[in-house]
This record gives sequence, C-alpha cells and structure tokens, in this order.
Amino acid sequence: MPGSNEILIEIQQIGNAVKVAAIDPETLIEVSIVGSPNAGEEALKRAAVRKLAFVLKKSGRSL
Repeated sequence: MPGSNEILIEIQQIGNAVKVAAIDPETLIEVSIVGSPNAGEEALKRAAVRKLAFVLKKSGRSL
C-alpha cells in the first residue's frame, strides 16, 4: 500500500547486545542498530526507526 507508514521491526539478542532491524516494506530498505539490552526495547526500536527515516530521507523518500 503506498504511504501505509508500515515498518517491520526485528529484534535479536546477540550475546550481550541486541540487534534491531527496521525495514520499510515498500522500498525494501533495511537498517540495523546494535545496542545494550539495558536501553530497553522501546528505546532501541525508536532509534532504529529514526535511522530508517534518515536513510529514506537521504534517498529522497519518506516514511
């Protein structure tokens, strides 16, 4: 759906870190961040979504 603002989030525990991937299903652009589990799931998700928005804006697209 064009302009659906849907973002897919994937969270993986890797040792003492957490990898969070944010994917725009319309463009198939994916970004990931690695952070501390102590940061909290919501904070890590927000950081990944902010990074995705930055990358999309840089490529001339938006969320």
